[in-house]
Amino acid sequence: MATVYPVRVPHSVPPAQHNWIYRRGVLPIMALLRMGATPRSLAWSIAAGALIGINPVIGSTTLLCLAVTFRFRLNIVATQIANHAMFPLELALVVPFIRLGSRVFHTAAMPLAPRVFLQAARTAPLTLTRDLWMWLWHAFVLWAAIALVAAPLLALAITALLERVQARIRRHQYPIVTTQL
Repeated sequence: MATVYPVRVPHSVPPAQHNWIYRRGVLPIMALLRMGATPRSLAWSIAAGALIGINPVIGSTTLLCLAVTFRFRLNIVATQIANHAMFPLELALVVPFIRLGSRVFHTAAMPLAPRVFLQAARTAPLTLTRDLWMWLWHAFVLWAAIALVAAPLLALAITALLERVQARIRRHQYPIVTTQL
């Protein structure tokens, strides 16, 4: 009679629990790399999305990203991921862009006191509207100048990072984890 030895089942590894940013930002970019997107094209897409994402004209970033994506044949998914990730920074940079724009273009500074805005809205609403458009336009022009200079630098840095990530993916050091989303 043969002796039966108990079979040892290897300890199963629990699925990795990643945070929301990793699941919604990093894993899709890694999936694009695994599907054949080049690090250079993804880097330009991410750089464009990130820079457009800090555009001081709130509400225009998605359409502007789509226009740039189609014009330069960038990756829509990577561009929109970067764009939407920048929303908190966009909100934080609106006032600094407006302030810097008024300094660069030598216009009156935008008052930040709500009382002043309410008084201007009651007494001269058309003048306030014209001033708001001017401040926003100056901030947009300033942002565009900064973005044109920063885009190649950011794309170059992201390309190097994505090339390292792609090398690790090829060595199977970063498998894409399918956990509950």
